[in-house]
Amino acid sequence: MKICLAGEGAFANKHLDAIARIPDIEVTTLAGGAAAATETLAQARGIPHWTLDLDEALARPDVAAVILATPTPLHAQQALQVLRAGKHVLVEIPMADNLADARALVDMQRQTGLVAMVNHTRRFNPGHQWLHRRIQAGELTLQQLDVQTFFFRRTNTNALGQPRDWTDHLLWHHACHTVDLFQYQVGAPAAQVYALQGPLHPQLGIAMDMAVGLKAPCGAICNLSLSFNNDGPFGTTFRYICDGGTYVARYDDLHDGYGEPVDLSAPSVSTDGIELCDREFAAAIAAGREPNASVAQALPAMETLDRLQRALA
Repeated sequence: MKICLAGEGAFANKHLDAIARIPDIEVTTLAGGAAAATETLAQARGIPHWTLDLDEALARPDVAAVILATPTPLHAQQALQVLRAGKHVLVEIPMADNLADARALVDMQRQTGLVAMVNHTRRFNPGHQWLHRRIQAGELTLQQLDVQTFFFRRTNTNALGQPRDWTDHLLWHHACHTVDLFQYQVGAPAAQVYALQGPLHPQLGIAMDMAVGLKAPCGAICNLSLSFNNDGPFGTTFRYICDGGTYVARYDDLHDGYGEPVDLSAPSVSTDGIELCDREFAAAIAAGREPNASVAQALPAMETLDRLQRALA
């Protein structure tokens, strides 16, 4: 399967690393936002064609699908553009930065019947998968998910510390990971929500600190603390407090409550969440089925984010 990758930043590189380990997938065109960076990446990765025009890439007859690793404000617009062009699409989280655009994307997927998926990486990280299987089998009951998402971003920079021309958002991007994961693990949208935010940044115009609370219909709760002010290692730590043990997940690793690693090696083909997501995208296209983390499955998280946004307002 030949695909287009849109984006030339940190997550575009992560997808390229993942795709290199997946047989029968080839990136034949790179659609970037900055000429020098796009050309450099295409040359470094041996991608035969690059462009700054997504429509040009979509017009190529060899392109069957697109992975969108572009700035958040472009996700919904570009995903709709891809589906209208008759191509399957995997869009980076979040699929939109508002509920109306998310619903429009779900409607378009239903009209076209194409595969449209969101890279909700937490669904695919091996540690979260390991816990999901045990929760679904009734071996564990989640009591509380305690999550810390911490960054140090008092300037407008990306995960590599490079300047960018769009503004990130704690709720519509970073909280989206946890909201979707919690609802995925408990199997239902949150029944109750609350949200608090700290002062807005004088230049960026966004809240730099936020607290989110969710309660599932089954009674499980989620406490999420987010900050762009935390001076220390960045990233997210998930503490699962269950009736049968406590587990701490961070990216692709999982430990028990005492810091002992949990063996996640079998029977997965990979321990990389992004690779597992990309594999699911390709497998769904090949089988003509709905993928895990389809836009329809991701919509309840967007609806909960909208409830949280209104709670903040």
